[in-house]
Formats: sequence, structure tokens, C-alpha cells
Amino acid sequence: RLGITVPLLALLLVPLSIKADEDQEKRFAKFEKTLNNVKLVGNFTVVGSDSDGPLAKEEYTITKVEKMEEGDFWKIHARIKYGGQDVTLPLPLEVKWAGNTPVITLDKILIPGLGTFSARVVIINGKYAGTWTHGENGGHLFGTIKKNEPKKEPKK
Repeated sequence: RLGITVPLLALLLVPLSIKADEDQEKRFAKFEKTLNNVKLVGNFTVVGSDSDGPLAKEEYTITKVEKMEEGDFWKIHARIKYGGQDVTLPLPLEVKWAGNTPVITLDKILIPGLGTFSARVVIINGKYAGTWTHGENGGHLFGTIKKNEPKKEPKK
């Protein structure tokens, strides 16, 4: 009896697997559309800082995101302005999913020219928000996602 039940159960689960793959493809396509050719413009805080002044500004320009073959990794081509530094490089970063919401995940990732960071950054509805750690410092980051103007071809 058990010999018939297992193959039957497997056949019943195939449509669920196909639906899950379709849902994943939709999530991936939306993530790419959301982060291709954009600027993340916002602010960050430093926990324990007693500054009464304006919040520190941050800016990330993302030219392209692409799914890598390995696991949950995506290559994010980004220009990062941070702490007086300005670097452009491809970053292989892990993206986890909270339901349909992408969470860019860094766990002690060395970013050349900037240092080692850990972070969780949620991307949702044209906004980003999260937490970050760099050495002994850490805080919050948040802002909006704005599409970059398409590059104009030079006139001939």
C-alpha cells in the first residue's frame, strides 16, 4: 500500500513545485527591474552618536543586478560613496527573501577601499531600510530608490 502512496504523493506535489518556480522567477524579475539603473539616496545613523545636526547622507548608484548561479547570490554593480570614499565595483551579495520582499544580506563582507561590513537591507515599494555594522560602529540606513535617466547617445 505504501508503495502506491509515495509515487501518487510525488505526482500531487509537482504542480506546487512548478508554481514555486514561477513565483521565484517573478520575484527575481521584479528585483532586477527595481534595482537596475537606479540610485539609492538617503541617510544613515550611527548608534550612540549624540549629533543634533542633520542626518548623514549616503548614495549608492546601481547600474546593474544579475543573478549568479551560486545559491542566493546576486552580482550588484554599484558605485558607493561613503566616508569620503568613492568606489565602483561589482559586489557578489546574498539576497534572502522574507516572503516576496528581498533582503540584501552582508555578513562580514570586505568591500575593497571601504572595509568590512555586515548589513540587512530591505527593498520594498521604492524604498530601502536596514541596519549596518562596520567594525565597532553600526546604525540604521534608509532612503528612496530613484531610476537614473537613460544614457543619451551622442548626436552625430
